[in-house]
Parts: sequence; C-alpha cells; structure tokens
Amino acid sequence: MYVITGATGNTGKPLSHALLDAGKQVRIISRSPEKARELTDKGAELFQGDISDEKLVIRAFSGATAVYAMIPFNFTAKDYFAFQKSLADPIVSAVAKTRVKYVVTLSSVGADLEKDTGIVTGLHYLEQKLNSIKDLNVLHLRPTYFLENTLGMADMIKQMGIMGSPVKADLTLNMIATRDIATYAAKRLLALDFKGHNVQYLLGQHDLTYNQVAKVYGKAINKPDLRYVEISPDDFKKGWMQMGTSESLVDNMNIFIHSLNTGKVLAKAVRDKESTTPTSLEEFANTFAYVYKMKNEQAG
Repeated sequence: MYVITGATGNTGKPLSHALLDAGKQVRIISRSPEKARELTDKGAELFQGDISDEKLVIRAFSGATAVYAMIPFNFTAKDYFAFQKSLADPIVSAVAKTRVKYVVTLSSVGADLEKDTGIVTGLHYLEQKLNSIKDLNVLHLRPTYFLENTLGMADMIKQMGIMGSPVKADLTLNMIATRDIATYAAKRLLALDFKGHNVQYLLGQHDLTYNQVAKVYGKAINKPDLRYVEISPDDFKKGWMQMGTSESLVDNMNIFIHSLNTGKVLAKAVRDKESTTPTSLEEFANTFAYVYKMKNEQAG
C-alpha cells in the first residue's frame, strides 16, 4: 500500500497514476473528491481532508508500505514557515506512530541549508524531522527550479512583451519539468531500494539561463525578439501582492531567489547520470506555447 500526499498536484497525480498502472494499492489524501475523481475512478482510495489533520493522516498511513510526502504551495499563508510546519508536523508524527518503513519526500535544492532559503526552510525542517525517526528509510528528492515556474510569465508577455523575475538573466541554473520528478519518484517507490537517510538531486536535462529560456520560448510563440528582464525584488513583491499573494510568501520567495542568485542554493547540486532528467527546454516550450495561446484566447 502506497500513500500519496498532494495527489492531485503536478507530481502527486502522475505518480499516483504510475503506481496504479503498476498494479499497486494507492491511498490518496485530498480535500476535493472532484479533483481526485480521475484517480479514484482508477482504484485509488480517497482519504478526504487536509494533511494538517493529524488523525486523518494517521488513518491514511496505517498499514502503508511507503509514503510520498510533500508540502503544497500556499499563496495566502500569513506566516509561511508556520504554514509549512503545520503540515510537516502531522506527517512526521503519523510516520512515527504508524511505523511506516519507507518515505520519499518532495524537497528542494537548498534544503541542506538551515537558513537564508525562504520558501525552502520548511522543507529543511521536514527532512530533519523525518531523519530523526528510528529505523525509517527515507529518500529526500531535491529537485531544482521548476520549469512550471515560467508558465506564470505568459501573462507578463501578453501584457508587457517581456519575461521577468528577480533571478539573474545570465545565472546558470538547472530547470526541471515536474513530470520528471514524478517519474523518478515512481521508480524509487516501486523499487524501495533505499536504506537509511538518502538525498537525490534532480536537475533537469541541461543547465540553462533565463536568457536562453526567453530565446527558446520566443521561437515557440512566434516572438523571436522576446527578452528576459531582471526585476527588482521590490517590484516583484508589489506585482505578486497585487495578485493577492501574502507578504510572507513573497518575502520568502525573494529570500530564496537571493540565495539562488548568489549560488548558495545550488552549491551541492552535482549533475550526473542519476540527477539528469529527460524533458528538454525545447519540449517544455510546447507546454508554454499552449498556455500562452490560451491566455491570448481568453483575453480575446
């Protein structure tokens, strides 16, 4: 029996499909039966509710062989670390009380650091708490910057004709498609080939810069002159807060981006065969072009 948290999200959903396709019993935790219907129709057992509910999580984890543990994003959390802790603690408690033997976490680059990582601080906390559980075999997946983060820039291109964020334009970083995280997680959960405390970085197909991303995306949406522009942290904050995002989230995002720009976050992320994943920027550009097209059609 496998239990998947975040089962309707970018990694949890394809992971759940992969386990079900492999003939495994799967439990999912979701607040929305409607969003989960695609999985329950396929045989997944739904535990309806939120992972902040420790009693619910304990029931879901009881009898499980392995758990996929993640903390979802929250755009409106007034204290972002407190929000992350409010979900990490029930997961850790449930793992310990039900004596689950295997856990794979969705962590992040930078989770090795104790501070100055903003939105990753809660993932460091989750890693450390799980590592403290006796006899638990845990694999912390530390993926790099999500390619999906770029999808939000489709609106910016439509309105301003540019891509932009506080990430340095010429910063060499890794970018990964979330579906590749799910594929890797499925491989390791099906094999259960890890013992003790383990970390695996996942770094996408190639190292990239945002200048390169703009060039590839510009070609995909027939805007060959598309540019990426560095935005100040203050302007970034103003823009996100105008969209209803909490101040705490944006401040933590800016802290993470600063550590990214200075190289701290990626210091231990070494590219090798295991950390390299298949989806290329050019392939993902098709997804970006589709999102951009939909934005234009909605505006028209």
